Amino acid sequence: PVSFPPPVASAPSMSPYGQPPQSAFHSMAQAPPPTQQLTNQMSAMNIGGYDGLFYTHVPQSPSSSAAPQQYQTSPPLAMGHPLLFLPGQQPSSLGSPPPMATMGSMAAPPMGMSGPPRPGVHQPPLGPQGYPQQPGSPISGPYGAQMAGPQSGAFPGGFPGGPAQMAGPPQKKLDPDSIPSTTQVIEDDQAKRGGQVYVTNIRGQVPPLVTTDFTVQDQGNASPRFMRCTTYSFPSTADLAKQCKVPLAAIIKPFATVPKNETPLYIVNHGETGPIRCNRCKAYMCPYMQFIDGGRRYQCGFCSCVNEVPVQYFQHLDHMGRRMDLYERPELSLGSYEFIATLDYCKNNKPPNPPAYIFMIDVSYNNIKSGLVKLICEELKTLLDRLPKEEGAETSPIKVGFVTYNKILHFYNVKSALAQPQMMVVSDVAEMFVPLLDGFLVNFQESRAVVNNLLDQIPDMFADTNESETVFAPVIQAGVEALKAAECSGKLFIFHSSIPTAEAPGKLKNRDDRKLVGTEKEKTLFQPQRGVYEQLTKDCVAQGCCVDLFLFPNQFVDIATMGDVPSHTSGSIYKYSNFQVEVNGPQFVSDLRRDVEKSIGFDAIMRVRTGTGFRATDFFGAIYMNNTTDVEMAAVDCDKAVTVEFKHDDTLSEESGAVMQCALLYTTIGGQRRLRIHNLSLNCSSQLSELYKSCETDALINFFAKSAYRAMLTQPLKTVREILVNQMAHMLACYRKSCASPSAASQVSDTLHIHVHINDNSSVIIVFQQMSLPVLDNAHSRKIHSIISSISQQRATSMKLLIVKQKDQSEMLFRQHLVEDKGLHGGASYMDFLCYVHREIRQLLT
Repeated sequence: PVSFPPPVASAPSMSPYGQPPQSAFHSMAQAPPPTQQLTNQMSAMNIGGYDGLFYTHVPQSPSSSAAPQQYQTSPPLAMGHPLLFLPGQQPSSLGSPPPMATMGSMAAPPMGMSGPPRPGVHQPPLGPQGYPQQPGSPISGPYGAQMAGPQSGAFPGGFPGGPAQMAGPPQKKLDPDSIPSTTQVIEDDQAKRGGQVYVTNIRGQVPPLVTTDFTVQDQGNASPRFMRCTTYSFPSTADLAKQCKVPLAAIIKPFATVPKNETPLYIVNHGETGPIRCNRCKAYMCPYMQFIDGGRRYQCGFCSCVNEVPVQYFQHLDHMGRRMDLYERPELSLGSYEFIATLDYCKNNKPPNPPAYIFMIDVSYNNIKSGLVKLICEELKTLLDRLPKEEGAETSPIKVGFVTYNKILHFYNVKSALAQPQMMVVSDVAEMFVPLLDGFLVNFQESRAVVNNLLDQIPDMFADTNESETVFAPVIQAGVEALKAAECSGKLFIFHSSIPTAEAPGKLKNRDDRKLVGTEKEKTLFQPQRGVYEQLTKDCVAQGCCVDLFLFPNQFVDIATMGDVPSHTSGSIYKYSNFQVEVNGPQFVSDLRRDVEKSIGFDAIMRVRTGTGFRATDFFGAIYMNNTTDVEMAAVDCDKAVTVEFKHDDTLSEESGAVMQCALLYTTIGGQRRLRIHNLSLNCSSQLSELYKSCETDALINFFAKSAYRAMLTQPLKTVREILVNQMAHMLACYRKSCASPSAASQVSDTLHIHVHINDNSSVIIVFQQMSLPVLDNAHSRKIHSIISSISQQRATSMKLLIVKQKDQSEMLFRQHLVEDKGLHGGASYMDFLCYVHREIRQLLT
């Protein structure tokens, strides 16, 4: 049987599930000319169409004239030709496509980036971009090819060197008004594709930017909310991949939020037999499987193995070779769906228990004095009513527990039968254990009175404390032990103030050595101290225990070490330096609310399978890997993404394309084991122009940012910055050499632009205002608040609002974030940077 949850209201143009969509899933699509794809992508940059400095001609590739097809469930060999147009566009009078799409904006975070990216435990000796073993040694490209090393002292501003290095005769014909603007590209993409329905039945089509508002209709490929690729046309050979220098990667956000006007994922139940899978590669049933022999067998779209169709799954085929129940089964016609897992997918072949949330509050002197403890307790009294719950359920099945600590730990019995909460103290933190089982983890609705009583008492109990020392590792260990005892997964919310200096496992020393900044040893500041924390990470992942850390430091805290466990348990780190309730309180409360309320799954394992010819080789994210294929996540929520890099192991077929499947096994908040499946099909091409035209900028930036973050652990920041620019220059130089006309040799148009959007550095919104920012009943006030609200809604974390008075000393802080201007300390302007990159490209070409 197939069970479906009731669909939510869908976009007007969508067809109800179970009926063929308006544009037939298997029909041919009449496509506008492929040149329009790039023309539209680059029109906002004033590239093409006039005799200025910024234009480029790209010769048509022979393959671009073929008629594209919509995605089909017929055999992979008939899945259609590369599609190079945007839906709804008309032919253009410009006969030559412009260059590779402009790099997208960081104004809205690239998909899945919530705060700084974090590396996984599984780390190869070298980063995916080939970061050098020694400074000054040859830099290898992303696929092993040697790249010219950066020139010493040749980079401006925050890079080695300074403005003097940028000196030289001005570029002829350089028109400042023609400089590529990502803001303009964002606005144009919103104007052209915003409000439209993005249908996923066409293989290899590039989705709208992440900043564009659009509606997704799933017709065989996963929504770009779940999966985005750095390019939607993979090079057909490894040699071509080495030549183009474009990283081949996918950003997978398996629990991405689905807007209310889109249909939620359908749930498929195949009963006791479980999901249908390929016998060889273990891929799950999906639209890429081809049924043959009258429906009695099917050929796997990933490994081509021919499998017998189970008797209970048999269905006749129609005159076109499609199953008669095609539109009745999500796994045959949709890109994303869920299977209900059988006991074989559960630990010890037992159904899992619902998860638990444990709130662990540091009650040392600083947190009491600042008013933080009282604020946390007051907020929890209302927040616990908004714990995540299953769709349609009245209450949440998640249980809750409470711990306070400084040098010792205090556990609380909040069983509903008690009149008052009971405290139990563990002072031997070297051998941590949970002193009670019954009454520690409870249902909030049943124990509401006792829990609220406890939250009222905690600030008063520690009001006169003078204890300033804290422990940290034993706190995490206590949470893990509590979840083990309850035989469930869960999340720890730890509210901590200072570096743990008390005598206990995990004690840390202040290693903040500013003399190392800018030196070869600077990387040691970012490297965690392993030992007990490395073992804690393994324990947490094994138990499905996610750790979220809220830090409130007044001085140095070793975030590299203290954040190591959250960074590998799919947790989050929030930091509020010099916390003051009046100043930071709203930001903290907003973060806490979102963190507690957001949709989440636990005890997850993800595997990415690919078609023949390429494979997943590296993974980036807040993950843990015990082998080379299984991505383990103690929890996975709507903000977490995993970046996956691919490499060739054979030639890819241009006719069949490249297919990939992400399978995520997880436990729901209701204690049900499920498999969430996301499928995506891409084009393959032997033409470099096809690859560059299909690049997706937000995914590229995501990949480069996470690659650089991992490299910071092994290379000086100066080297990492140089490699990033060097990689970009090589990528664009290859584009110019292979795709652009000879006349383009003096152009600067093919440059990467990272733009900070109003003035937004992802943690602070800075606004010019006379005194404060009151809400007034006038157009100016409404506009300012609308802008701030819009920026805030694009973030996974809330942002501190800082009011800057003109001609005030804090105005200097504001100016430091005007990234397109020259820096206050000699940093290059955006124009200077583009010219520098342009010269690097020309040097590579000559």
